[in-house]
Amino acid sequence: MTTAQTQELDVQPTPLALLLLGREADPRSERGVECPGDLPSASDPDLVARARAAKEKLGDKVFVLGHHYQRDEVIQFADVTGDSFKLARDAAARPGAEYIVFCGVHFMAESADILTSDDQKVVLPDLAAGCSMADMATAEQVAECWDVLTEAGIAEQVVPVSYMNSSADIKAFTGKHGGTICTSSNAERALNWAFEQGEKVLFLPDQHLGRNTAVRDLGMSLEDCVVYNPHRPNGGLTTEELRAAKMILWRGHCSVHGRFSLDSVNDVRERIPGVNVLVHPECKHEVVAAADYVGSTEYIIKALEAAPAGSKWAIGTELNLVRRLANRFAAEDKEIVFLDKTVCFCSTMNRIDLPHLVWTLESLAEGTLVNRIEVDQETEAFAKLALERMLALP
Repeated sequence: MTTAQTQELDVQPTPLALLLLGREADPRSERGVECPGDLPSASDPDLVARARAAKEKLGDKVFVLGHHYQRDEVIQFADVTGDSFKLARDAAARPGAEYIVFCGVHFMAESADILTSDDQKVVLPDLAAGCSMADMATAEQVAECWDVLTEAGIAEQVVPVSYMNSSADIKAFTGKHGGTICTSSNAERALNWAFEQGEKVLFLPDQHLGRNTAVRDLGMSLEDCVVYNPHRPNGGLTTEELRAAKMILWRGHCSVHGRFSLDSVNDVRERIPGVNVLVHPECKHEVVAAADYVGSTEYIIKALEAAPAGSKWAIGTELNLVRRLANRFAAEDKEIVFLDKTVCFCSTMNRIDLPHLVWTLESLAEGTLVNRIEVDQETEAFAKLALERMLALP
């Protein structure tokens, strides 16, 4: 359809479409697509030396966090690596660092800002590094969902549990309504706690982690779970369906882990006899059910560390990490392959590249604060409450 035809139909692009096209910014989440300054060229052969020089000049004033899904060119400059929550806690444990440079995505930097002191400044090298899953649940949508639950007469029975991969707004909603945060490592403990507080759980924003934990770990049935679609009236559910459900799953997912299919599992077993299939719990339920092992990013790393020499593994998680693990354990004769035939990086995570990191470090070294991520005080207070409930889980 041409632009003229679109105008004739009076079709207006949505705010999200404009954001993705680079024609608008999102002031609520601070994400945009431009840097207030020129990035060095990606072909600059001196980028590594420039990053090292700027980091050395900053010394203990800077602490660089690198998520497992980052590119190798970025990871080499990380002071610590890990998943999102581990990195946020690592940042909080370094109160002497004035600048926390988070090589990850937006919600991770928000969590670091929530957990660090007011004197510390959290920086995201590219403000356009978001998370498609986190963006699938907005504060307005979740507030509307709570109204639906209230009208159905069940809100008082519902305890919200939000995955770490959510915005500060959603974490704050969770804290305000008596809920907790979870990671892919402690989701089972979080759900057990939640069902001690109430009869039902609203699980945000990843339906697959919620479903897999409820069915695989807590022994529920698929019929105990319903999916709330924020784009449909009443979430696409009847009042009776909401009242009968134990798990109300938000219709969100990870764009990377959602790509893996049962066909992927069957194909790799046919191609590599004796292969161990190890997947992240953000994968679809049928993929998790067909896998040999299921666990968080940290679980995946530890499983491969403990694996015997000569073993074969197909890993269902982000490609940067899989490739790094394959290279790391090649000397131990461990064969590690990506579960799917199609190459699949986390596109938003990969926005943090070496030019953005160099620009960030050099700006800070010159005394210019760029791309600060700052959560407002009220949101921070309720979000921290939800995070503290997680930290107190038995």
